[in-house]
Amino acid sequence: MDKINIGLLGLGTVGAGVAAILLDPQGRHPLLADMALRRVGVRSLHKPRALHLPAGILTTDLVGLVQDPDIHIVVEVMGGLEPARSLILQAIQQGKHVVTANKAVLARYGAELWQAAREKGVYVLMEGAVGGGIPIIHPLKQALGANRLTRILGIVNGTTNFILTQMEAAGMDFAAALATAQSLGYAEADPRADVDGEDAADKIAILATLAFGVQVVRDEVYCEGIGGIEPVDLQYAERLGFRVKLLALAQRQGEALDIRVHPTLIPRSHPLASVQGVQNAIVLGGDPVGEVMLQGPGAGAGPTASAVVGDIVNVAATLRANSGYHPLLGATGAIPTRRLPMDEVHTRFYTRVLTQDRPGVIGQLGTSFGRHGVSLESVVQIGRQEELAEIVVVTHQVREGDFWLALEEIRQFAAVMAIPTVLRVWS
Repeated sequence: MDKINIGLLGLGTVGAGVAAILLDPQGRHPLLADMALRRVGVRSLHKPRALHLPAGILTTDLVGLVQDPDIHIVVEVMGGLEPARSLILQAIQQGKHVVTANKAVLARYGAELWQAAREKGVYVLMEGAVGGGIPIIHPLKQALGANRLTRILGIVNGTTNFILTQMEAAGMDFAAALATAQSLGYAEADPRADVDGEDAADKIAILATLAFGVQVVRDEVYCEGIGGIEPVDLQYAERLGFRVKLLALAQRQGEALDIRVHPTLIPRSHPLASVQGVQNAIVLGGDPVGEVMLQGPGAGAGPTASAVVGDIVNVAATLRANSGYHPLLGATGAIPTRRLPMDEVHTRFYTRVLTQDRPGVIGQLGTSFGRHGVSLESVVQIGRQEELAEIVVVTHQVREGDFWLALEEIRQFAAVMAIPTVLRVWS
């Protein structure tokens, strides 16, 4: 082939970034000069666009684009579940390689897409789906392939990390920090996928599938967002030597997989505690490599487009080499695994309790926790709030099910007015 023709689905923030790189190859990888952006699929031909595109390249016929026999690589950056999933499958059935940044589709339908791709002998590459500009997918599939990976721990959502940073550094409440993120373009008008932890859950599902070779059922990923965190919790966390981050975690626990997303207190000495603003960072643990941390910009046109075009270059290199199917680019098979129920997870907890200010309350709390096998690291009455005593409890490692049983009992105490915050503590 004289040129490697690209069909691009979507011309939003990321799509425009991809198109800009493909149309301006000078000074980049030499293979980009061998590529041609043949067609760009959009929903409307009349929407104003800042990017200047060659005449006649835009089309609303998305099915026609993926079925165009002259297109060799289909790049999907339109987002959403449908029609993205169906278009990717159609492209595969046409024998075309696919590059996508669609974490939602990959987290829910990845097994289906990879099986279809293996059967057709084509690739589905996805570096842009997790971590933006951080190279994480290729290291998992290639550079770290000799390791027995045991844990993935990361900050994989820049929006929530920015919000928590603003709440800590500027003392904003959640609503004000979210509004700031939206004004700067870091959060969508509808921010629920980010602030409820769903975006991070998609990403950890993808990473766990690749790292452990297991079939992760996306709906089984435990998911908890940051909406209930108050500035006072960040202040208390700092006084106790922690920072609060929305963590995504996947780790082996015997024959089961412990996989979850939730806000967590991290010791200030931990490398992830210093990751601020919209930055992402991922820590991989394995044998024999030990721990590896990757950090960088997690979203936006530049970082994500960089990852997407990197995947395009990888496919183009294989096409030019005419070397057949490259097993390190293709997806490996995944086996079913049992997800560890949250009741069986062992972790530490931070809990803030508002009680009537009277003798014996702290002892009553300790007795209840002890009755359920919950060992306490510290119980401190830190301050007062509207004539109520504010008690902060930090536990040792405990079984989640035992902790929640104790907390349910404590909620019934006459002196306990509210338990406004419960957060996990990383150790």
